[in-house]
Amino acid sequence: MAEKKETKSGGFSAEEKAAIKQYAAEKRASAKPETGAAKRKRESEACSEAIAALSGTDKKIAQALDSIVAEVAPNLDRKTWYGFPSYAKAGKVVIFFQPASKFKTRYGSIGFTEDANLDDGVIWAASFAILDVNAAVVDKLRKLVAKAIS
Repeated sequence: MAEKKETKSGGFSAEEKAAIKQYAAEKRASAKPETGAAKRKRESEACSEAIAALSGTDKKIAQALDSIVAEVAPNLDRKTWYGFPSYAKAGKVVIFFQPASKFKTRYGSIGFTEDANLDDGVIWAASFAILDVNAAVVDKLRKLVAKAIS
């Protein structure tokens, strides 16, 4: 398990502070008067930039997820969320990728917010650890994305 690096006062780590700053920048950008296609284009470009900034396995996973979402859920809007590549429906993030490098963890994770339709009784997974992409992972992600937007 990755050790959490804290400040001397026990506050947020440098990685957590960076994510908070990224989220604040995203909120400021979304508050601009632009709407519709221009806003979606800017947010999609930010998602592309977030993916391009990744390296190694994180980049491979993010690219695979991006392709899967484009194929299975083309109605979702690409954007960033806390600097993570994410996908939204009606302005609400439904799916996101948290790269391992973001918080220096052992694995990245693909997460689904409460707006995803993954409900399965009284307990279900909302986040999946991911170490690499292969045919089985792609198949599982396609099924999860399809269920999330159903």
